[in-house]
Amino acid sequence: MAESLTSLNPSLPTRMSQWLRPDWSRTVLARRILAAGLVVLAGVAALRPDPEGDRAQVVVAARDLSPGTALTADDLRLEKRLVPTIPDGSQSDIDTVVGSTLAGPARRGEVLTDVRLLSRRLAESAAGPDARIVPLHPADGALADLVRPGDVVDVVVASDTAAESAPRVLATDAIVVLVSAKQKAAAAAGDRVVLVALPAASAHAVAGATLTQTVTLTLH
Repeated sequence: MAESLTSLNPSLPTRMSQWLRPDWSRTVLARRILAAGLVVLAGVAALRPDPEGDRAQVVVAARDLSPGTALTADDLRLEKRLVPTIPDGSQSDIDTVVGSTLAGPARRGEVLTDVRLLSRRLAESAAGPDARIVPLHPADGALADLVRPGDVVDVVVASDTAAESAPRVLATDAIVVLVSAKQKAAAAAGDRVVLVALPAASAHAVAGATLTQTVTLTLH
């Protein structure tokens, strides 16, 4: 009877001995829980994106650049950017960009895509798949200070002959893609160039007309 009471109400040393004694069932359960936890951690690690794997090198402006700049290696640098944030048309090789002309101003660190450079892709993005880029020297040099890349303009010409003195609109909806930088010398003020993108037929007509006629622009 005394032994039964002792087993039902064990002493403190007995309780501690039982608690410290390895229990096979508890050990197996603990191992299973630990194994399950490791499996979960492995799954999380496999699904977690690799910070380096989600990045790629792109060519960016090494400093603030002005439109019309002929890019050199000193104007460019490579940076790693998150792949989802990299725009289409970006470049990963500096050598492919060196020598290109910048179509508009660029800030330091800006990714230089194909449409930021003077190229066929720039003309196509501005005025359609058959677009051409035409250089214009506006008769009024002050116009070059007013227009900006992306502006929509009409090209107006006037003949140098008295018989055809009335101005006429030669092309409409031309897209300005580049305005050359302002020259320091006053004598060179009239040498500034405005490049516009036009469909092929209109571009050819404008290019031919500028050989013998003065040109001006009207802004939309």
